[in-house]
Parts: sequence; C-alpha cells; structure tokens
Amino acid sequence: MEFIDLKAQYRKLKDEINANVLSVLESAKFIGGPEVKQLEQELAAFVGRKHCITCANGTDALQIAYMVYGIGEGDAVFCPDITFISSTEPSKMFGAASVFCDIDPRTYDLCPESLERQIKAVLAEGKLTPKAVVAVDILGNPCDYDAIAPICEKYGLILIEDAAQSFGASYKGKMCCAFGDIATTSFFPAKPLGCYGDGGAIFTDDDEIAAVIRSICVHGKGPRGKYDNVRVGVNSRLDTIQAAILLPKLKAMGDYEIDARQTVAKRYNEAFAPYFTTPFVQEDCVSIYAQYAILAKDTETRDRVIAHLKEKNIPNMIYYPTPQHALPVFAEEPGYSESFKNADDYCARTLSLPMHPYLEAEEQQLVIDAVLEAL
Repeated sequence: MEFIDLKAQYRKLKDEINANVLSVLESAKFIGGPEVKQLEQELAAFVGRKHCITCANGTDALQIAYMVYGIGEGDAVFCPDITFISSTEPSKMFGAASVFCDIDPRTYDLCPESLERQIKAVLAEGKLTPKAVVAVDILGNPCDYDAIAPICEKYGLILIEDAAQSFGASYKGKMCCAFGDIATTSFFPAKPLGCYGDGGAIFTDDDEIAAVIRSICVHGKGPRGKYDNVRVGVNSRLDTIQAAILLPKLKAMGDYEIDARQTVAKRYNEAFAPYFTTPFVQEDCVSIYAQYAILAKDTETRDRVIAHLKEKNIPNMIYYPTPQHALPVFAEEPGYSESFKNADDYCARTLSLPMHPYLEAEEQQLVIDAVLEAL
C-alpha cells in the first residue's frame, strides 16, 4: 500500500504524460520551452489570478515572495506555529524575525485572534516593524481569509498565501492561490499537483510585481535580458519536462481528482468520527486533503495506532511532530508570551493516513479496520 500512490496516477495518465515528455525530448527545448508558458497560463486561469510565474520549487517561491517585498532586518513576519520550515525559513535568511501564532483548534490553520495578539505585542515592544503575514493552508485546508485579510489591511501588512499544500482547494468559491498580495505553491511530487522532481509557482494580480518576480527568477535580469542585471536575483525555473508532466495532471485535477479526494475523505470521516477528531472544513470551503489527519484522544492512543499500522504494513505519517516555536533553529525568535496550546496539542495527537484520489474503497477499508483494531 502507498501513502500517496503516484504510480496509480501515472498509470491513469501514462499516455498523455509519455507523449508530452517525448515531445520535449524531440524538441530539445529543455529550458523555457512552450510548455512552460502554456502551464503558467493554465495555472493562472485555474485559480483566477492574472499572473503565474513558475520556478524551481515551492521553497524558492516563498523566498522570492519575501525578496519582492524587501522583507529583511528589523521586520517581523507572522506565521502559524504548525507548518513546514520553508514558510519562515526566508525570515532567517534575510534577517527578519519569525513571530509564530497559535493555530485554530478546528482547522489547524493560522488563528486570526492569535495573529492580532502577536501583532499588538510586536507594536507594543517597538523593536520590530510588522511587515508580513504568511497564511499557510495547512494539510490542504484553506485559511479563514475573511478574518485574516482585514487584520492585514488594518495593520498595513503584506499577506502571503502559502498554498504549497492547498492547490485545488477553495475558500467560499475562490480557489487557493488567489488570496493575498502574493501566493505561492509547490509541485513537489507528493503535493496535490505534483511533478516528477521539484517545481513551484508564484501568483499575483500586480503587473509590476509579476515583472519583478520574473527578473528575480533569472538572476535579477533587466529589460535587455539575463546579462543586463538590475537587482540581486536567483536561478529558479521550472524545467520544460516538468511543465509537460504537470499539464495533464492539472487537467485530471480539475476533471475528477478534487471530487475523488472528497470521496476518500468522506469514507474516513464516517468511519472515524465516533473515535477521533476528524478534519473540519469551513462552510462553503473545499479542502484538497493534501494529508488526511486525525487527532487521537491522547499521545498514548496515537502511538498505539501507529504501532498497529506498522505491524499491518500500512504507511502513516505525522504532519508535524514539532511546532515551529519548539524547533532549535528558532530558539532565539521572540515568543511574546503566546502559549501555542492548540499547536502543542495538535502535535501530541495528530496522525495522517494514506490519502490520494486513487485510493479504492477496498484498500481504504483495510486502513480503517487496522486503525479501529488498535483501539
């Protein structure tokens, strides 16, 4: 059994993927081929954004977002305590401070009330300048943008949507990657829309910001090309082969994969609701379930389930075992007395199970049976 069955997806899309890859090989346009431009156009249309700029990976996408807005020394960047380090890693790189906020106990996303408390704490101390908020759609579940966006507007903060896990999800009829001043996503193979290597993308509606992003992606190129360097940039691009692979995958996502993920999640929810805390999705929202995470009643129960799944050779993961505020790399970051009680509780009880749009009911039942046996 696969935790995320990329082989099943490939079998389904094999003819289209193989044909696209062969076309790139025959054209020998491995960098900046027409498939890259086509993908960018289709990605922008899919999420309803004016501009999409692809890049080498999701971490680069976030780093470039920080660079575009000049986030650096003396700035405070607010981020949920439950995420992967790439959400705030650029803060460390550029000399800014990561100010973590507790999570919503239902969605596990950034808690708006904790966010505002932390902003006020930074302002009261007066040492840092509040600059940006990184709203992470954790596990593929969209943030509460109706609450977060007004807070950013109130305090004049840049809103960065980290949609690395949520491409294909939607918030009240609007697709993820369409929120904030800028949005980023990842095409790491295990993501809801994944390539066969590394890849990422950045989204914006601002023409000038889009132009700066394209410049940064190619060593800070100027109007005359990559030898006309007008700013410090990076070397970050999506290879043509990866774009060719993503094109049929994007179509499959829109045609049936989003719906298939809802079916798999519903089967899990019905089986586990009496025994575990199952994922909560806000009304009029759609989670893409990048991961299907349940919360056991306590750590002991969670660990007993994990041990039993291991005996049954059923894959499982913990996303994430440690909140950001407790990571050694962030030991010197300001905490501002926030308790992070929801984040700590989540990490102590969370467990993720096999989840992908090709998980058949019979195979899923094996997972369900094994989990319930452990109780």
